[in-house]
Amino acid sequence: MTDQAPITRALLSVSDKTGLLELGRALAERGVELLSTGGTAKALRDAGLAVRDVAEVTGFPEMMDGRVKTLHPMVHGGLLALRDNPEHQAAMQAHGIGAIDLLVVNLYPFEETVARGGDYETCVENIDIGGPAMIRAAAKNHGFVSVVVDVADYAPLLAELDAHDGHTTLAFRQRLAQIAYARTAAYDAAVSTWLAGAIGDAAPRRRAFAGTLAQTLRYGENPHQAAAFYTDGSERPGVATARQVQGKELSYNNINDTDAAFELVSEFAPADGPACAIIKHANPCGVAHGATLLEAYKHAFDCDRTSAFGGIIALNQPLDAATAEEIAEIFTEVVIAPGADAGAMSIFAKKKNLRLLLTDGLADPATAGRMIKQVSGGYLVQDKDNGRINAADLKVVTKRAPDPRELEDLLFAWKVAKHVKSNAIVYVKDGATVGVGAGQMSRVDSCRIAARKAVDMAETLDLAAPLTQGSVVASDAFFPFADGLMTAAEAGATAIIQPGGSMRDDEVIAAADAAGLAMVFTGMRHFRH
Repeated sequence: MTDQAPITRALLSVSDKTGLLELGRALAERGVELLSTGGTAKALRDAGLAVRDVAEVTGFPEMMDGRVKTLHPMVHGGLLALRDNPEHQAAMQAHGIGAIDLLVVNLYPFEETVARGGDYETCVENIDIGGPAMIRAAAKNHGFVSVVVDVADYAPLLAELDAHDGHTTLAFRQRLAQIAYARTAAYDAAVSTWLAGAIGDAAPRRRAFAGTLAQTLRYGENPHQAAAFYTDGSERPGVATARQVQGKELSYNNINDTDAAFELVSEFAPADGPACAIIKHANPCGVAHGATLLEAYKHAFDCDRTSAFGGIIALNQPLDAATAEEIAEIFTEVVIAPGADAGAMSIFAKKKNLRLLLTDGLADPATAGRMIKQVSGGYLVQDKDNGRINAADLKVVTKRAPDPRELEDLLFAWKVAKHVKSNAIVYVKDGATVGVGAGQMSRVDSCRIAARKAVDMAETLDLAAPLTQGSVVASDAFFPFADGLMTAAEAGATAIIQPGGSMRDDEVIAAADAAGLAMVFTGMRHFRH
């Protein structure tokens, strides 16, 4: 192992040709001999660069539709030979193996093929074999060999060569080796995850996860915690794929809360009218429909104005100037929306710390996905909660069925409850939340907290009575006793939506009937811890 390793011979074999010609010219100008394969060699040669084919070096032509071309001792010997080991040097001389000092490889586009919906055979054909083998060999021998797997590292490589008279330092090669092994690990994770899905294995013996660094963060949930944000390569609209138009860099908590807000507002299709969700600490403090986006925002804000201060606002339609003007009246951390018009962006431009994220679309709440949670010594993996219901799925269990207005509000409340931390209670009236109880150890406490917030807001808004009067209630899981349901009834609720399934369902139903409530069962719960 040496600190300064010269680069005199390079092998380039890339699927993504971005920046290839510029890199090839820069290396040639520095006197580096170029080896290459297939389409990469052709691209370099067409650009007027002198390139030696790997087939010429190995003495074997590319065969089997390109499956076999670099898996040869003339290549791997050149990558793996220890330059300071006399036996390795003797073997190289005896077999005519030339040293390869630099490997530039990016892999077959397997992830992109899967994302495009490629069929089984096409995906298999896009599993790279020779590339990962060479990358791992070069990375192992980073004491002497530089390996580049990302286009983003072309410029740093050239800068390193210029700074060290055509050499690379050990520290630089170590960094490249780490990037290389992470790339092959992520690639293998993508392949194994896809294959598990293709064969229907929901719980494979080993599961690998991979991500790409999007940004380092100042800190995590608290200043003493280091943190970073990684993306998984999916194109799902949301905080990971959004374009930040303005504002300070997102923090760990911003990202977490913005994701919660956008996933919630995505439950409401734009075709069904404007909707707004306001989130604080990953829980909704106000969600509403409206005839306009401005109206939806105002109704959401009026659910809990105190908690909305410093919150995250998500919209299901492009932000307009009138709504932006209203939002700008209070301190807001982040606004995320499918788009924004020029007037809205002009208004927000005056609030330099306000982050505006544009997604160019909503997330599909019905799309399958995976949720991962680390616990001490392992991971919990589950399907994303994409469960949805409609009116036809509901079972009326009380003597009185909900009327059309109640039914509409019940379905709205159920969508919101899915995004509230358990035990979740959501009061809704006229397409807007009027009280939210979240994260309590007792469901009856959630009922009381939500009702109390409605009382407080009635005082703030100078209303004659809290908006829970004549509201409906959603509970993310069954009522184990009738006390929670009766607390909701005392707050003025007239209809209930809940999963059902308690040992005491009969008692709860009887209490609802005695109070004149309508109640429906969904048969589905939405625990969110």
